[in-house]
Amino acid sequence: MFKRSLATLLLSVPTLSLAAQQVTIPFNGLNLGANLAIAEGSNLSDNIVVLTHGTLAHNEMEIIATLQSLLSDEGINSLAVNLSLGLDSRQGMYDCADSHRHKHSDAVAELNAWADWLTTQGATQPIFAGHSRGGNQTAWFADTYPEKAKAQVLIAPATWSEDYAQESYQKRYRTPLNDELQRAKASDQSAWLDTPGFIYCENARVTAASFVDYYAPNPRFDTPTLLKTASVPTLVISGSEDNTVPDLPEKMPNVDNSHVTYYNIEGADHFFRDLYADEVIDQIVEFMDTLE
Repeated sequence: MFKRSLATLLLSVPTLSLAAQQVTIPFNGLNLGANLAIAEGSNLSDNIVVLTHGTLAHNEMEIIATLQSLLSDEGINSLAVNLSLGLDSRQGMYDCADSHRHKHSDAVAELNAWADWLTTQGATQPIFAGHSRGGNQTAWFADTYPEKAKAQVLIAPATWSEDYAQESYQKRYRTPLNDELQRAKASDQSAWLDTPGFIYCENARVTAASFVDYYAPNPRFDTPTLLKTASVPTLVISGSEDNTVPDLPEKMPNVDNSHVTYYNIEGADHFFRDLYADEVIDQIVEFMDTLE
């Protein structure tokens, strides 16, 4: 559905270690986890960036851990959340062999739960940031709860088109997406379906409601489209060598919104490794300075 699969990329990404406090909050019968990194000499009332990972990934993957570390170096606090994906106290990559009951839209409610928790800890209007699918989910959150986000930073956020979704599903799973989608829509939404594939998981077992949530056509899956009506200050960062969301640079100039700032990093791929991560942080710091 989103531009290209992240499976081969994400599964090969090592994690980085970061001295951060593990935080857990209850949510709808589950425990949500996050890594809270407080910069030296700082506290939550000063600033905080909430980081959200990409598709079926986790909060200790390389790009998230690197951003947390670099933000701390800049004196900026951060909270790297782990989306539950329907699992209690989830850690690490989501196993494709597990049954799927999670939804793309679940992230909005979970980010809202973290926003409420941050308020109880003295943080006021945090900045929300997300990578890849997490960037799109962050944009959904800021669109739904603009009063809870001081600003948002979207790093290589996901793009979407209905034609691409149909073509990529057919190519990957050798089955028309519409056939599977109509079967899911016609089923009891709590029913389990055996599908040819789900996201990038082959022969996946998934609830009908989850399949519909991820695959039913929705322009909001396309981050540039969603940003046309964004009401919070927004920074979008892309990489010129990104093969996962390669059309982001061509779509962003069509976003005519004074709240949105766009920056393309020459030479960076989807994960902004090495010095490209420093450039991401430079842009975030410069953006945050404009918010004071």
